[in-house]
Amino acid sequence: MKKIQSVRGMPDVLPGSSARWQWLETRAKAILAGWGYREIRLPVLEHTGLFARSVGESTDIVAKEMYTFTDRSGDSVTLRPEGTAGCVRACEEHGLLYNQTQRLWYAGPMFRYERPQKGRYRQFEQIGVECFGFEGPDIDAELIIMTAELWRTLGVADAVTLELNTLGSPEARAAYREALVEWLTPRREELDADSQRRLLQNPLRIFDSKVAKTQEIVADAPSFMDYLDAGSAAHFDGLKGLLDAAGVRYVVNPRIVRGLDYYTRTVFEWTTDRLGAQGTVCAGGRYDGLVAQLGGRTTPAVGFAMGIERVLLLADEVGALPDHIDREVDVYLLSLDDADLAAALSLSRSLRAEVPGLRLQMHCGGGKPKTRLKRADASGAEVALILGESEVAAGTIAVKALRAGGDQRTLTREALLEELRALVAVRTEGRDGK
Repeated sequence: MKKIQSVRGMPDVLPGSSARWQWLETRAKAILAGWGYREIRLPVLEHTGLFARSVGESTDIVAKEMYTFTDRSGDSVTLRPEGTAGCVRACEEHGLLYNQTQRLWYAGPMFRYERPQKGRYRQFEQIGVECFGFEGPDIDAELIIMTAELWRTLGVADAVTLELNTLGSPEARAAYREALVEWLTPRREELDADSQRRLLQNPLRIFDSKVAKTQEIVADAPSFMDYLDAGSAAHFDGLKGLLDAAGVRYVVNPRIVRGLDYYTRTVFEWTTDRLGAQGTVCAGGRYDGLVAQLGGRTTPAVGFAMGIERVLLLADEVGALPDHIDREVDVYLLSLDDADLAAALSLSRSLRAEVPGLRLQMHCGGGKPKTRLKRADASGAEVALILGESEVAAGTIAVKALRAGGDQRTLTREALLEELRALVAVRTEGRDGK
């Protein structure tokens, strides 16, 4: 029979690689908690209308990329292509927005039917952050400064650039849209096929085109800044001033429009030149009209999402991943004979209790001493702890280095505990603890 394989573009994260994900997620969650953000867990399946109303029916996401199907009740449902709409839905449904402010985050898979390539998958993981009830540019600045702190923590700060823009009010954007269409219409035949379609549906997305000829054309297009309303201009100036005061460097890029219809005012992207075409590792902005658009009261809101796969690719590219990050076992404990198995089990329990954070794997499955030592080496552990008849009688433990020289020593229990605590400390507080 033909083997069943994973769905194209939906990769498995295997043991070894998963340690890298945990490294990133642990640090991101610690920073979010440190800034007072709370976790919300959202379903991956939503009613299709949620995304049609929020993301926009004319966007590529809704028009071409969503995984949508009819369930047994006859309802059209969709695997979430992004997290903001679901977060707004949950907050409104459970009364979290009325006369309240919220700082929330979530993590999990998103789904888009795109052409799989390095850094772009059909199932991909995001960490998203959403804030509700804050009108001023201070919360925009907080989100950006918080992500800058995350980049420093992950060791990729020198490899990313912050790009800022403002999309103004809906009225200002409508006026600019009209001017842009008028300017591009005589040049329509020179645009690529996707941009010709977008000219009628979502002309601002033409700025996202990667086709060189189209990029040359829109480079001379009217500037949105000439249509920006006074309130949005003041908001943008306030944001830039706060970032300047915090020492966060940025580049104003008036061509950033984002691929979702709900954005207003601030939009931003953290980009890198280290990953080829997939250069955006984190992006977001304001969506002050989305809550009302989905049936709630008018509520100012801002957020961002970062792609875990891309951030990990970047960390690997710049050498920021900790040494031995793929090592998931610190020590491997084995008895040389099954007669000493009970003593080994007892020792494993006490070591885990007395050395917090110790990752100890116990040998199971029997075998000759040589086979057991091969299993120890294959585990990836730094050291093997060996119990034989003489060690059990003397109350000592043989310690064999598996990665550095292969020397073997016999230690007392107290000396072993001291070495194991030092081993865990190096992993959690040294370079491994970035």
